[in-house]
Amino acid sequence: MDIGKLIIARHHESKWNKLGVWTGSRDIGLTQHGKEMSIKMGALIKDTRVDCAFASQQVRSLETLTMMLEAIGRPNIPIERSQALDERDYGDYTGKNKLEMKQLLGKEAYDRVHREWDCPIPNGETIKMVYERAVPYYKNVILPVLLAGKNVLMVSHGNAIRALMKYIENIPDKEVRNLEMLFGSVIVYGVDQIGQMTSKETRELKSRESHMHA
Repeated sequence: MDIGKLIIARHHESKWNKLGVWTGSRDIGLTQHGKEMSIKMGALIKDTRVDCAFASQQVRSLETLTMMLEAIGRPNIPIERSQALDERDYGDYTGKNKLEMKQLLGKEAYDRVHREWDCPIPNGETIKMVYERAVPYYKNVILPVLLAGKNVLMVSHGNAIRALMKYIENIPDKEVRNLEMLFGSVIVYGVDQIGQMTSKETRELKSRESHMHA
């Protein structure tokens, strides 16, 4: 039996993304623009059968997933949600304006907080900590579905996806800072028996306005 395809998408623009603040564990919904782009993201995978879907517990990922499934005519497939796929908890930085924090911390320190594999945040999570919850869930729950030959659509968050990409693409710790998952993009992975990459295709919306960084 062939192994199913793993389709990974990042939720589109939330109300706090638009404001330029760290959202993290806060449950914030999509903007109207984010909803419109989520529908267009569905069109990126209209040629790929989706058998089941996964999302985080946060509403912005569920909204994006729901709209993608509606766009491809698969609104009734099974959806499983898990906190393991939630965004990184930004702790004391949650709700803080990113530009103001960059000025306060300095660019070098800000980039470490934002990008590094194991840089702590007061009362928050490192990307390594996100990895330690997201990857076991992927291996124990999502991978068996793929090994059963089903195609999976998973909608999550920038840092949770970066953590998963580290495992799936077997990326060293020091290179995690270079990983990026843009708004409006979808990755279609082929994987092996342990859930690591055998092929990768990135599909992106043409609209430049959809390509906003976290």
